[in-house]
Amino acid sequence: MSKINPMSSPNVSIEDPDSIGAIINRPLLDSRLKYSGMTEIIFIVGPTAVGKTEIALLLAQKLSAEIISCDAMQVYKEINIASAKPTKKDLAKVPHHCLNLVSVTESFDAAQFRREAWKALQNIYQRGKRVVMAGGSGMYVSVLLDGLFEEPAKDENLRRQLEADIRREGTFVLHQRLKTLDAKAAAKIHANDARRIIRALEVILTTQKPISKLQQERRGWWGQYTIQIFGLNRPRAELYRRAQERIDQMFKQGLVQEVKRISKLSLSATAKAMIGVPEVQGFLRGEYDLERAKYLMKLHTRHYIKRQLTWFRRDKRIEWIDAGANSSSHCCIQ
Repeated sequence: MSKINPMSSPNVSIEDPDSIGAIINRPLLDSRLKYSGMTEIIFIVGPTAVGKTEIALLLAQKLSAEIISCDAMQVYKEINIASAKPTKKDLAKVPHHCLNLVSVTESFDAAQFRREAWKALQNIYQRGKRVVMAGGSGMYVSVLLDGLFEEPAKDENLRRQLEADIRREGTFVLHQRLKTLDAKAAAKIHANDARRIIRALEVILTTQKPISKLQQERRGWWGQYTIQIFGLNRPRAELYRRAQERIDQMFKQGLVQEVKRISKLSLSATAKAMIGVPEVQGFLRGEYDLERAKYLMKLHTRHYIKRQLTWFRRDKRIEWIDAGANSSSHCCIQ
């Protein structure tokens, strides 16, 4: 179970929708904020099944804001159940952006998302609205806040040479080579991570600039706009229970039929890897029964929740709120 400690700030409980006012009445969120050429942007982040959609919806309604989704799977048009998209009722209450952008046959990455989110932001700005960003895809949140590292073009000849070096000498030797050329990058890359070692060496050998320096030149929304980031969390057992209940509900809503339908298409690598798709496909191929598919989906979701929390905990700009059923404390994760 995650360690959650109270902070010395007003008590906040958000299990009851009415108590969202306790969050909204904080300085950045209260009704005294006026549109003055720069719309305040509020991020609601956190792990799967924590309640981001509900809180973002209530917050957007209170602030007369619009929501931009930061979910890597909700961009796909054909996937509604597995991606836990907002319902038609929710969409009718508050305009949502960055949903249903591409087909499952198309790959979609953080760079594409950044462009789409920027277009949505400008569209909302032009109508004098505030913005609520909601989602649990850490990479998508990161590219908005801090920008995207525009990687130099790949040098296939050099890459093949480096791959041959790794086969001959091992990753440790090339990691040491990287350490002499770009110590900061080497410190962040595991000595066994061949792919990232090769890319870092490729960048510095082709551009004569360390990849760590190029990454520092990223520029995002943070510092350009007034932004506050709220991270939602719950006690781990409660979070897992909610995730399991949601998965059970997905199967009742027709997850198997949804995956069967999209499996007739040529799925992109990103769509194919989405939690729910490979697990149900295994069942459809007769590799195991439906209960096993549910078990695997719940297991992989728990692993994903751990990765999400690890990612978001690193960002000290996030103000953590305990959304637990029995909580009345405004909390942070240690």
